[in-house]
Amino acid sequence: MSSKTIKERVPLVPENQPYPGPMEELLPHRHPFLFVKKLLKVGKAEFIGEAIFPADTAFFAGHFPNHPVVPGVILVEMMAQCGGAGLIANGTVPIDGLFFLVNVDNAKFRRQVGPDELVHIEVKNTQEGTRMVKQHGIATVNGEVAVEADFACILSTRK
Repeated sequence: MSSKTIKERVPLVPENQPYPGPMEELLPHRHPFLFVKKLLKVGKAEFIGEAIFPADTAFFAGHFPNHPVVPGVILVEMMAQCGGAGLIANGTVPIDGLFFLVNVDNAKFRRQVGPDELVHIEVKNTQEGTRMVKQHGIATVNGEVAVEADFACILSTRK
């Protein structure tokens, strides 16, 4: 990806507005690995989304079956998906672009997330380069921090 791609953004929505379409338009992920349901705000370097994990989600059957909890790695992936969808919606990554999670630092799990809880996701770009974006994400449930982490994604194009 050239630096031209990063500098000459072609946003899909006006700044600080929600993305009106389905996440499948932005993300290559599909069920059962598409976790972000909506992008509520698409900024130049800040994105807000939401996710919900229905009670019939497959991993609940085996991950603490008597006390169903969303696995922490899924919560980190959810934040990375929100950040990646935001990068495409704001024009940082072209619509046919890809991003791959390559690093996670400082992950802190502060509250368990259970079935049918609405998860509010906030992701901010902390460093933006021509081939990599570093982001910080915080996910909350009812105003309580569930998880936060720093992560990096490498930017690429589809082959």
